[in-house]
Amino acid sequence: MKIVTLIRLISGTSTLSWLMLAAPVYAQAPSTQEKAAGEDRQAIIVTGTRIARPEIEFANPVTSVSSQMIEQSGKTDVTSILVDSPALVGSLTSGSNAGSNYQNYGGSSSPANVGTSVLNLRNLGSQRTLVLVDGRRHVNAFSGENSVDINTIPVDLIEGVDILTGGVSAIYGADGVTGVVNFRLKRNFEGLSARLQSGISSRGDAGNRYGSVVLGHNFADKRGNVTLAYEYNKSDRLNQRQRDYLGNPARNLQLLRNVDNPTQSDGTNNLSLPYDKIYSNVSWSDSAPNGAVDIGVFNPDTNATEFQFVPNFDGDGRPYDRGIQIPGSGGRAYNSTSNTPTAGYFGDIEPKIERHNVNLLAGYEFSSALKVFVEGKYVNTSAFTVVQPSFDFFTFLTPDNYYLQQRFGTAAPIGALVSRDNFDLGVQSQSARRKTYRGVIGLNGSLSEGDRSGNLKYELSYVYGRSTSVLTSSNTRLTDRYYAAVDAVIDPVTGKPTCRINLPGETIIDANNYAGIANITGAPVSGAPLSFKPGECAPLTLLGYGNSSEAGQKFAFVNDVTRASSDQRVASGSVSGDLGPLFSLPGGPIRFALGAEYRKEKTRSTPSAFAQGGFFDGGNQTLPSGGQFDVKEAYGEINVPLLAHLPFAEDLSFGGAIRFSKYSTIGSTTTWKIDGTYSPVRDITFRGTVSRAVRAPNITELFSPRQGVQTFLNDPCDPTNLPEGTQYRAANCTATLTALGLSPGQIAAFSPSTDPRQSTSQPGLSGGNPNLQAETAKTWTAGIVLRPRFLPGFFVTADWYDIKLTNAINTPDVNEVFKLCVDQSTLQNVFCNGFTRSPTTGFINSYTTQTLNVAGFKTSGLELSAAYRLNVSPAFGRLNFRLSGGYLHDLTFLATVGGKPEQQRNRTYRPKYSGNLDVSWLHGPLTINYGLAWQGKTERYTMIQQAAHPNYDPRYVMYKERWEHDIQLSFDVQKRFTLYGGVNNFTDQQPDIAAGFGYPVSAIGRYFYAGAKIKLGNLF
Repeated sequence: MKIVTLIRLISGTSTLSWLMLAAPVYAQAPSTQEKAAGEDRQAIIVTGTRIARPEIEFANPVTSVSSQMIEQSGKTDVTSILVDSPALVGSLTSGSNAGSNYQNYGGSSSPANVGTSVLNLRNLGSQRTLVLVDGRRHVNAFSGENSVDINTIPVDLIEGVDILTGGVSAIYGADGVTGVVNFRLKRNFEGLSARLQSGISSRGDAGNRYGSVVLGHNFADKRGNVTLAYEYNKSDRLNQRQRDYLGNPARNLQLLRNVDNPTQSDGTNNLSLPYDKIYSNVSWSDSAPNGAVDIGVFNPDTNATEFQFVPNFDGDGRPYDRGIQIPGSGGRAYNSTSNTPTAGYFGDIEPKIERHNVNLLAGYEFSSALKVFVEGKYVNTSAFTVVQPSFDFFTFLTPDNYYLQQRFGTAAPIGALVSRDNFDLGVQSQSARRKTYRGVIGLNGSLSEGDRSGNLKYELSYVYGRSTSVLTSSNTRLTDRYYAAVDAVIDPVTGKPTCRINLPGETIIDANNYAGIANITGAPVSGAPLSFKPGECAPLTLLGYGNSSEAGQKFAFVNDVTRASSDQRVASGSVSGDLGPLFSLPGGPIRFALGAEYRKEKTRSTPSAFAQGGFFDGGNQTLPSGGQFDVKEAYGEINVPLLAHLPFAEDLSFGGAIRFSKYSTIGSTTTWKIDGTYSPVRDITFRGTVSRAVRAPNITELFSPRQGVQTFLNDPCDPTNLPEGTQYRAANCTATLTALGLSPGQIAAFSPSTDPRQSTSQPGLSGGNPNLQAETAKTWTAGIVLRPRFLPGFFVTADWYDIKLTNAINTPDVNEVFKLCVDQSTLQNVFCNGFTRSPTTGFINSYTTQTLNVAGFKTSGLELSAAYRLNVSPAFGRLNFRLSGGYLHDLTFLATVGGKPEQQRNRTYRPKYSGNLDVSWLHGPLTINYGLAWQGKTERYTMIQQAAHPNYDPRYVMYKERWEHDIQLSFDVQKRFTLYGGVNNFTDQQPDIAAGFGYPVSAIGRYFYAGAKIKLGNLF
């Protein structure tokens, strides 16, 4: 987490007040001197509790980011700041959801994700991270899921962000099994605040414009307030081709697995040679933008022309240059002048986003017993990203194909197989238009007067949220139309090319299922339903670049539009106070909170008619989905202060919470937590929590119908993967392929990773499960807080966390299912029932998955934070230091029962060590801030892979460290006007080789920004 200057957060407070705002954040906190003197202390509400309590310590570790920290980062996507926190390092920023090379751990290229930012606490999934605004739920961004788009929360209206682990499920309800992130908004704002900022990369792109206005007015002797805020943000799209180190074929350095090193003539895997190697000018094997054409060669043994499944010409009729094939690389080659370069293939690294955000906050206090408050929000967001082209693998052209005859004439007597990347037919793009509405109305006040011991308060509130989205995938290929258009012949009447199906009595030839090849299922065959009427078809050619007509493109490619919505209603009420009127303990009165809540969630997603009909690549239907549930809850919380201000017991207290929930879907659940704090002296505090949390399945997990999906397959029976399995894998794979009827020679040559027929994403089916139950987490935290009196302005915290999640809801990864099938002692197991193989090639050609309560997660680690405020002298100014760090001890994932636990610690986006340093110098009107975001090296290969292939090159086993340096200067021209500017990543660190577009640092590179801010007092 990037933390910047920690002062000027609240004027006139003591050192300890400042420290509490810098680390565990509180609404208002008493000074150490006040506590030491035993004076009345103001009761406060801490994130993670509903009890107003005077203790300066809280049992749970709370990390905070203030509004000033956000502003001084120079970033307008709050998630890009929070992602630097060790607790949120796996979160997804807007850039993570751009193009087709997603960073979200193999996510899909769905427009539902484009332009969103989602928090992922402890790397256990965004669906297990509860996001709140002022302690209340916020409507989700994705239909059927729990994830909140952080971009819908206005940046300049944020007072602070609190990150809390442990025990929050009992306080706030389900979805918080790993913790909560609470956004606290500014209240009772008075005057006018306006800010303008613009930024651009050192390469003159990735521009960002930001503007905000916050206007507030107190009235009726400050008993009432109205605050109106408007925010506008626009960021430019950045394409992979705009970075030489990502988009230049000559510099497209990739680290690729090299199972059979090409220098070995016998094709064996010589363990003395490196298993991995750096390549440049990398391309997709045997696929070209103008077509890679196999017209067959004469076989003297059969006295016939036969396809070799290797191109011998390009689409312009020139001899094909295959380059040098890279075994074990997933179908890649290098030094080819014909193949499609992988550089620039995957589209954008940052999406285009434009956002309007309007918020209204108002409240009026009629008396201490009644205050009315309302909130309103409207957010309009549009996002756009370019993905990648459609592609063909061995699409069959008949011998009488018009364009084939034009190009090759009698040289193609049996037709041709064409593999192609269709850049000229329109690169696919994804866009989303989202609208978010949220309203809050509530009452609160005191139920007692005068006597402090009768501090009884209440609150009633109602929250309504709605998000709608129109999601568009442009240039989406309709399978039946595409292959009908490709099957072009001469019209005997006009003598011009036309689609075969336009002629009387003709049908479509299955252009993608020649000789048993079926990479794209659902290709049109005789008698299949069509998405068009005969006579409407316009022909397309796959030979040459840019030769197809506009009519053919418009016929075969359409925009796929999905409309989705989510509705959320939450009604809640609570009473809190203490038992002072009855009795008190030596540490003070027992404090409590009681409450009830009703919540209803409803979602709906409606795909296009084309998708519902199964007319897109893959042939699977995408059906309308949605559902609803409601939950009734009651909870209680208590804090028991046993001792206070005694020798060896400056503070000793414990507490607990319990919540009973009844879901309309899964029945009843119970969550609880127990916590405690102990301060033998004022300088040191020990704290800890133990809790049981639950998460109910969301609507998608429960009710999603079986839908078509696309997945990049990694066959465990590929020679590359055989050493990575159990002792049963090799024999089981041989038995599987033999049972299909493959010959020993075919089995010996079996290698899906090097065969272009399989080296791409494959279609399958996946769906929800209405029989799911809640998942359960057991968590505990233990920590220490040090605030030595002999070093004013200094504090340090250290907290250990441990989370074990059982019966976890998970859709088993299909590649994990494949491995589980062949890694058992026998092939007669349930995992082998989830997929099938082609009897012709042996390749996996279909699979089905379902959401199940089968997974398990474990994670534990240590988080540290320290801060020091040093007033050097009036002449020199002040220095602020802040250091935070994380140690990830364990992150184990069990995908499904029967599988092997996978240790994910120190893998991509899961660093074992991470840390941040911030140093600020304030001297008069000048503030200079330096920030460093660091993480240690992370493993490129799993431990299983390293054990199976000991000849990994030691230079490439680890991804490099992250060293991102930021600096900002700000100058107060007057008290009301500030100019600022800065540079992020000023050393221009670049991503690691073959680490995707943004790991361990964003591919944007060095980034400059400048802005101005004005603050005025009451304007009325």
